[in-house]
Amino acid sequence: MAAALQWIPDSLYNSAVASVGNNYSLYEKELRTFHGGIIFDVYYKLYKSHDLLRLGKEFEVLEQFEKVLKITEKRQLLHNCFQALMDYSYDIAAKLADAFEKRRESIPCPTDADIDRMVKFGFSLGSFLSDAGWFVESESVYLDCLELCCGACVPVVKPGAFPMILECYKRVLHVRNSYCKIKEALQTCKEAEAFIEQIQHYKEKANFAGIYSEVSAFYFIQSNYKEAYNWSVKAIECMDSSLSPREIVNILCNAAKACVVKKQFRQAELLIKQAVQRASERFGSRHLFVANALIDYGYYLLHNDSSGHAVKVYQKALDIRINVLGGNNLLVAIAHEDLAYASYVYEYSSGNFQDARAHVEKALAIKAYLLQPDHFLLPSVKRVNALILEEIAIDSHDKEVQRRLFVEAEEFHTSALQITKQCLGELTVQTGKHYGNLGRLYQSMKKFNKARKMHQRAIAIKKEILGPDDYEVAISMGHLASLYNYDLGLYKEAEQLYLKAIDIGLKQFGKGYSGLEYDYRGLLRVYSQLGDSAKVSQLHFDLHVWKNLHDQTLEAADKTSPFSFELDPIIPEEIYPFFLGAQ
Repeated sequence: MAAALQWIPDSLYNSAVASVGNNYSLYEKELRTFHGGIIFDVYYKLYKSHDLLRLGKEFEVLEQFEKVLKITEKRQLLHNCFQALMDYSYDIAAKLADAFEKRRESIPCPTDADIDRMVKFGFSLGSFLSDAGWFVESESVYLDCLELCCGACVPVVKPGAFPMILECYKRVLHVRNSYCKIKEALQTCKEAEAFIEQIQHYKEKANFAGIYSEVSAFYFIQSNYKEAYNWSVKAIECMDSSLSPREIVNILCNAAKACVVKKQFRQAELLIKQAVQRASERFGSRHLFVANALIDYGYYLLHNDSSGHAVKVYQKALDIRINVLGGNNLLVAIAHEDLAYASYVYEYSSGNFQDARAHVEKALAIKAYLLQPDHFLLPSVKRVNALILEEIAIDSHDKEVQRRLFVEAEEFHTSALQITKQCLGELTVQTGKHYGNLGRLYQSMKKFNKARKMHQRAIAIKKEILGPDDYEVAISMGHLASLYNYDLGLYKEAEQLYLKAIDIGLKQFGKGYSGLEYDYRGLLRVYSQLGDSAKVSQLHFDLHVWKNLHDQTLEAADKTSPFSFELDPIIPEEIYPFFLGAQ
C-alpha cells in the first residue's frame, strides 16, 4: 500500500514573501533596501494578487525598476507583470521612459562615469521595452542615451566614446525600423553613416556588423531588396566572436530575410537555421528572443514553398509571445498576422480559412487598438484580411453575403494601398502588390476593366523596380493571364503571360513548385480553347510531372519536423566563407 501523503509546509522564504505582499504598506520602505531578487518576488506576489495599481506605483520608481531589471533569470516573469499593467491601462512604458529622461536632465554636465552608468542602464531598459514591443518608449530611452554620449557639455567627442555612440545609433535605428518610422529611420541612417566615417578615420574598433545589419533592415521594410541584401552581406563579413549572442542572431536573421527575397534559399537556410539553433541554445526554447528568430524562420519556410512547416513554426512563435506577453501587444498581433497568412496559403486549395480568419481578426483588433489609423504597420494585416475575405466570398452561395464580403475586402485593400503610397510612394514593391491584390479582387467582382488596369500597373511597377525576370513580376503576369483567359477570352495574350510566368517559376523554384499548378492549368485551358491538341497533351504531361514531384515534396515534409535539425555551430568569423560557399 502506498504511504499516505504528508503535508509539506511552504518554505519560510515563500511565507515571508506572501506576508510582505499581503501587508505591503507596512514594509514598503524597508523592502526598497533589499536585493533586486527579493524585491521582484514581492512584486510578483502583487501581480498574482491582482494588486496592479500598487505594482505600477512601485515600477514607476526608476531605482526600483533598475534593480529588478538586473534579475535576468526572471525576465519572462517581469514581462508578465509589465504587460498586465499595460493591459490595465497603466502606461508604465511611458512612465519609465519619462523617468529616464528626467534622470538624464537632472545631471546637466555628467562626468564620464555618470554617462557610462546611465547609458548602460538605458541600454538595459530600452532593450527590455523593445523586446516587449514598446518601441516608441524604447526609442525615447535610446535617444536620451545618444544625447548623453553627444551632449553639449562635451564639445568634442573623444574617440574612445565612438563605440558607445555607434551602439546608440544602432539601437535607435532598430526600434525605428521595428515600428516602421521610415522618415526618422532615414535620418538615423544618414547620421550613423557620417559617424562611421569618423570612426574609420580614427581607426577605432566598433560594432560595424550590427549597424550594417540595421541599415539592411531599414531597406528591407521599404522593399529595396537589393540594398537590403548588400548591407546584410557587409554585416556578415564584419561579424566576429566579440559580438553578443543576441547581436549574432539578429544579424543572421536580417541577412536570411534579405536572401529569401533575393531567392537565394541555400544561403537563407544556412543563416536562419544557425540563428534559430543559437537562440534556442542560449536562451531556451520559450524565450521571446527565440520567438523572434522563429518568426524569421517561418518567413523563410513560407517563401520556400513549405507553408505547412511555416504554419507550425509561426504557431510556436505565437504561443511563446502569448505566454510571455499576452494581451494587447504589438508583437502578439504580428505573430497572429504571420500565422494567418501562412494558414491562408496552406489552406488555399482546401478553402478552409477558419483558422486564418480567426488569427487575422485578432491581429487587426490589437493593431487598431495600439496604432494610429495611418500607421505603416497596418497595410500588411489589412491585405491579409482582404485576401481571406475574398476567398470566403468566392465560396459563398449567398449573393448578399458575397457582395458584402467583396465590398469589405475592397475597403481593406484600398486602405492598405493608400497608406503604403503615403509612407513609401508609388514606385515600391509593396504598392505593386497592393495593386495586384485589387486586380484579383476586381476580377472576382467581375469588374474586368478595373482588374486589367490594376494588374497592368502592378506589372509595370514591379518590372521597373525588380526587373522583368523577378518572380514578383511572374505572379502579377499570372494574375493578368487569368483575367485574359477566364473572363476576357484573350487567349493569345494569356498564353504569352503564362509561358513567361512558368519560365520564371521553373528557374527560381524548380519543377515541383506549388505555384506552377495554377499557371499550368490556366495554360491548359488556353490551348483547349485554341484547339491545340498537341500542346494540350504536353500540358497534361507537365502537370503529371509537377504533381508527382509536388506529392513527393509534401510526403517528405509530412515525415519531418521543421524543428528537427541539429547543426554544427559555426563561429562568427567563419559564417561569411560558408555563406559564400552556399551561393
